[in-house]
Amino acid sequence: MILNHKDAIEFLVGSAEDIGFNRYTLLNLHALLANNLLGDPGAAGRLRHIPVGIEHSSFHPLEVPQLIEECFDQILATAAAIADPFEQVFFMMVQLPYLQPFDDVNKRVSRLAANIPLIKANLAPLSFTDVSRSIYTDAMLSVYELNKVVLLKDVFIWAYERSAARYAAVRQSLGEPDPFRLRHRTALRDIIGEVVRQRMDRKAALAHIAAWTRDNIDAADRDQFQEISETELLGLHEGNFARYQIRPSEFREWQLVWAPAQAAGLDSAATRVVDQVPLKPQT
Repeated sequence: MILNHKDAIEFLVGSAEDIGFNRYTLLNLHALLANNLLGDPGAAGRLRHIPVGIEHSSFHPLEVPQLIEECFDQILATAAAIADPFEQVFFMMVQLPYLQPFDDVNKRVSRLAANIPLIKANLAPLSFTDVSRSIYTDAMLSVYELNKVVLLKDVFIWAYERSAARYAAVRQSLGEPDPFRLRHRTALRDIIGEVVRQRMDRKAALAHIAAWTRDNIDAADRDQFQEISETELLGLHEGNFARYQIRPSEFREWQLVWAPAQAAGLDSAATRVVDQVPLKPQT
């Protein structure tokens, strides 16, 4: 579940220019969050064809697939037509769980989908980290049973105020990120990973970066991207290679090609340490 949330958040942030209240975004968001969690693997990213119930509630969501699809499209169209981003957030928090368009994972989809207008407007994200599970459940049951949104509204306002305050504190402590690196984050991870996994030496790596940049990066960004890629590669060491999704064994094998003298020195040092360790405990 944690890995699925990570993938879903990366999808929203990495596709900030393409996401919106449309089928592409919501269906793929559900597929990421529901990955390997549903009894029917084909139900991930697919609108519901089966009846479902709500735990601890007598409320019964729509059961006719055609109506579910029509209402789902209507929710997306209405949300897209709302001008205020905070109203869009709350609209999705209410309407998506009420419809229950998916076999399961509906509330998780609604909470992450609520961040879409915040991401598009460059506002602080919404997190429910500090929200009590029982309070959130009671708020949703109030929507299901009574069609009342007052409690959920209070939960939303409280959660967003907490999220915005935490986000402001984090940004103050970390400083401003580099927009160029952020925009090309995935590409940088891919190119550095390829160099390491293919065990390229310095000459091959520089040639590969130049060719890859020419084929995959817009002309206006090529020079800067190539410079940053080379800088990142030169600064790669045992304390930072994990951010490129490189395994320790892959890094060690690449080091034998990239810096053989250094790798040999480390191996020799390790050997000396091992040789100095007594085979039997001294008394």
